[in-house]
Amino acid sequence: MTTQGTLCFIEKDGKYLMQFKKSTKFGGGRWNAPGGKTKENESVEDGVAREILEETGLNIRSVKKQALLNFYNADEFAWAVHVFTTDDFEGEIRDSEEGELKWMDKNSLPYAQMWEDDKHWVPLMMEGKKFEANFHFKENFTDIFKWSVKLVI
Repeated sequence: MTTQGTLCFIEKDGKYLMQFKKSTKFGGGRWNAPGGKTKENESVEDGVAREILEETGLNIRSVKKQALLNFYNADEFAWAVHVFTTDDFEGEIRDSEEGELKWMDKNSLPYAQMWEDDKHWVPLMMEGKKFEANFHFKENFTDIFKWSVKLVI
């Protein structure tokens, strides 16, 4: 069954708010933008707002959808992740049970400590491009063995 998920790159002063996932969480030990699974009958826009509030303490007022990332685990479609960006938020950040938060310079993200696919699409997102991407991982989301990115209008 495919899981619907969200990520939101929150920008402030040339930096993104990144989260270092706790080792007990999916994606543990990696930096990623905050986000998570949508609930049943929840729109991705409502889901991303809820997840950002839960994981960061921030209320996002508006978002821009940048991408749809389709993830395959050993060729089984597993995740459809909707990627958003925003610089329109309020509140003070606070760490959560998901992990530690840190503002990181957009031009020096720690790709070596992020998901392998990020280096293929995050630069496009930073350029403001809209796209759909497919990433095929080996079993248990270890290594990518096939990927594609298609720009959309």
